[in-house]
Amino acid sequence: MNREQAKLRPGAAAGDEDSIRALWHAHRRWVAAILLAHMPRDAELEDLLQDVAVQVVRNIDRLKDPAAIRPWLRTIAVNTARTAGRRREVRRRGLHLVGAGSPGRFDGAASAAEEAARREAREEGERAMALCRMLPEEYREPLMLRAVRGMSYRQIADVLGVPVTTIETRLVRGRRMLKELMERDMARRSEEAREASAAPAKGRNEP
Repeated sequence: MNREQAKLRPGAAAGDEDSIRALWHAHRRWVAAILLAHMPRDAELEDLLQDVAVQVVRNIDRLKDPAAIRPWLRTIAVNTARTAGRRREVRRRGLHLVGAGSPGRFDGAASAAEEAARREAREEGERAMALCRMLPEEYREPLMLRAVRGMSYRQIADVLGVPVTTIETRLVRGRRMLKELMERDMARRSEEAREASAAPAKGRNEP
């Protein structure tokens, strides 16, 4: 995404479908990273991207400053993700009151070992994402944009509306904070595993 693509494309503000489609295609990937930084863990990214796209189509005529396209899109993405979080929290409370249904079974043809490996990799990825979401917003967003979408420091600075030097500092601090969180999480899980393995042995030794 270059600086020309960051501008409001001619015809988009007037509602031209091809211009709006080209605009969305140019920005969709980094908008996804913003959503990942703010959305609830059980939300579907594609659903939220569709919600953002709808908001873009409905409100593109309200964008008065073409140079503000990135901050404008970021605001829509953050609000969409937070709205999804509030909705899911209400739904979660409702399920807690009435009782959740029974979990479904996995009926795939993959072997137990393959499924276990996939599950472990998925869980590791979810843990890393959850830990990243624990970071303050000013560190979480640059990390997502850099790691998930591979955006340059300049591109991230343009999206967040801050100097490049600020992005550099936030990325350094954010990576250090995330590393510390991951180390603490690993130590906690290792301790829990040791306690779990020791519990049966202790039970067998008791009279």
